[in-house]
Amino acid sequence: MVVTQENVAVNGSSRFSPRDIADVLRERIRVGDLRAGDRLPTQAELADEFGVERGAVRQALRALQDDGLLTNVSKGSPPRIAEPPASGRGEPQPTMVGLAPRLTAAFAAPHVRIDAACLTAESLIPALGEPLRLIHAGSVRPRRIDVRILLPSRDISLAFPVQVEGSGADDDDGDPVHQRWLAMRNAQGHVLRHNLQTLRSHGIDVSITFRALPFTPPVKLYLLNGQEALMAYYMVTRREEATDTGTLDMYDVLGTESLLFSFEKAAGQRDAAFVEESQKWFDALWETITTDLTLS
Repeated sequence: MVVTQENVAVNGSSRFSPRDIADVLRERIRVGDLRAGDRLPTQAELADEFGVERGAVRQALRALQDDGLLTNVSKGSPPRIAEPPASGRGEPQPTMVGLAPRLTAAFAAPHVRIDAACLTAESLIPALGEPLRLIHAGSVRPRRIDVRILLPSRDISLAFPVQVEGSGADDDDGDPVHQRWLAMRNAQGHVLRHNLQTLRSHGIDVSITFRALPFTPPVKLYLLNGQEALMAYYMVTRREEATDTGTLDMYDVLGTESLLFSFEKAAGQRDAAFVEESQKWFDALWETITTDLTLS
């Protein structure tokens, strides 16, 4: 695309800040005037179009590169419009589909760090199957694995799952839905801990710790090596489940089917900020209002 002074006239001013220039170019990319693989005009041409010094153009181009929209900004030739993210990372997938490959990639690091805030460990256990298999097969060998899990406390009244018509009991100890969730939380936590601790037989330093949240998490969050954040909303639905004592009519969530959104530090400034703030949020909860959790 050839950029001309006419484009500036449409915007009503020839005096642009670096942010203004970035916004104009970002809009051209969004509407398709600039497509993946296209070269931008030279810095001299852009400076002439917007009536600014080249320094302002360089600042604008660096901002677009930070957002993942440009490549080769620091090279001698004009930068190109970046290709969109690959579908495996750019598009949300159900948790059961999207979590496993991201965990497998995370286990390639020498020091694996996984932080998770969730309702149970239902999604984590199968998703860890492949990286654990690779370690047992000798294909992957991290030196250290640190896993921290935030789960709701057994002592709170959960927002979900809950019985549709109420428990009919004065406390959660008499609520079959709460007891069902608690049994799942504890059993899955034990399985997760056991599966990870078996890796010590390969000489890997493994630490897995649980803490109790004083509230029901509305989303599930996974933080991988401080470089990626994966988030999915818990979608509440009404469903029935047959038990030995009758049918439970409850509001529950199907966490494995929730769409998982990925944010990577390397993808640009916005993703990097999301990852960093998510890590700060998790660390703050871990160090302040959460309590020791015993899986009983």
